[in-house]
Amino acid sequence: MEQNELKKLVGQEAVKFIKDNMVVGLGTGSTVKFMVDALGERVKNENLHITGVPTSNRTAEQAKSLGISVKSVDEVDHIDLTIDGADEISADYQGIKGGGAAHLFEKIVATNSTKVMWIVDESKMVSTLGKFPLPLEVIPYGSKQVFKKLDAKGLHPKFRLDDSGNHVLTDSKNYVIDLHLGEIKHPHELADYLIKQVGIVEQGLFLDMVNTVIVGRQNGPEVIQARP
Repeated sequence: MEQNELKKLVGQEAVKFIKDNMVVGLGTGSTVKFMVDALGERVKNENLHITGVPTSNRTAEQAKSLGISVKSVDEVDHIDLTIDGADEISADYQGIKGGGAAHLFEKIVATNSTKVMWIVDESKMVSTLGKFPLPLEVIPYGSKQVFKKLDAKGLHPKFRLDDSGNHVLTDSKNYVIDLHLGEIKHPHELADYLIKQVGIVEQGLFLDMVNTVIVGRQNGPEVIQARP
């Protein structure tokens, strides 16, 4: 099976966990797009009542177009389950997210959720995090100074630019700096250091957070209970 087929299958598997009247965090990315499509089908065919809490403008637009009712994280009193993708998941179920430049909103929604589920194709499963560049959301003002500090610490920062050479902007109009680390041996220590740097709004290590992982494998979706 090709990658898109695996993503579609895990998206369809994930929506089986969504029940009537749930408040569901809707992540961002190519795998989540298939999941939101599948959720839209259930809403239409089963008259399912769902409130979606999207983590990006593009997910919000997709959900609305499929008839899924959408609210901001500040308009709900709880989130039952957040379903999101991941750029890397390690053997001990820690993750890197932010390849789609939405990790700040994704982390806000995830940390306000009772349960968190990640849906990925098997290429995202790794033994150790770090081959995928670690995204940081950074305030534009003073971002060059932040960059210099990260560079001096040997963290191999690069500003994320679009095809025209302009800064990629998040939905909050911030910049993204990616750290090209190769391997992250001590993710908790790194996360702690990064979040204390003035000007970094959020970093893309999602640690001790995911409860369920659904992995698209060639012989079908594998559901893994990572944490209670």
